[in-house]
Amino acid sequence: MDSAASSTGDDVTPKAVVKDTARRQLVKLGGAGLSLDGVARDCGLALTDVEAVFPHRDDLLTALVIDAYDASGAAMERADEAAVKAGAPAGARLLAVTRALRQWSFANPGEFTLIYGSPVPGYHAPQDTVPPASRTPGVLAGIVRSALVGGELTPPRRAVPGPPLLLPAAVEAFGGVPEAPFSDIIERGIVLWSNLIGLLVFQVFSRTHDSVRDEAAFFDYSIAVAAEGIGLVVPSGDNTD
Repeated sequence: MDSAASSTGDDVTPKAVVKDTARRQLVKLGGAGLSLDGVARDCGLALTDVEAVFPHRDDLLTALVIDAYDASGAAMERADEAAVKAGAPAGARLLAVTRALRQWSFANPGEFTLIYGSPVPGYHAPQDTVPPASRTPGVLAGIVRSALVGGELTPPRRAVPGPPLLLPAAVEAFGGVPEAPFSDIIERGIVLWSNLIGLLVFQVFSRTHDSVRDEAAFFDYSIAVAAEGIGLVVPSGDNTD
């Protein structure tokens, strides 16, 4: 399992043991089926020991959500760093980071489902989860900004009509609204992000297995098509996943 907390090697603290056990249960039970009693039984700890590190089930869920966002975001960041060091253009960087997220998602289906599947009834993610959740769109935004500055984007055929569709926080996170003809690039970037997550949901939950011959190749194709919406060319080539 390729998660942040389970990659600590010799970390056998009660908190680490509880989280690793809970991750295994996510695959079988989902977030809604997770309970401190069940985790305590599976990891061989007394319920009081589990409650000492996670007083409530929601505390444990929040820790798992944060770890999942951090682990998936870190996988994308590593892929982007490697692509930049190799001198890859923005389109190749985009393909590398989206492939990295896909690989993480298939390796960690329970955690993927926790952060991108159906909401857990009664659980409301606190603000602590927002910075980790921002890592994925942050990687995508960094690539789009680099492509914009480097002249790698083709101007869109039409702009988003009417007033800006964004909240001020989104504009601030990107660094301001670019000038025409790329004044709607942030909106287009959010479309790219939502297409990526929707595509992963379809593939991880086997929604395309009966209509697509090669899902890895179809993933690359879909990213290339989605990238056209921001004027970015994704290179074709063999899929290495």
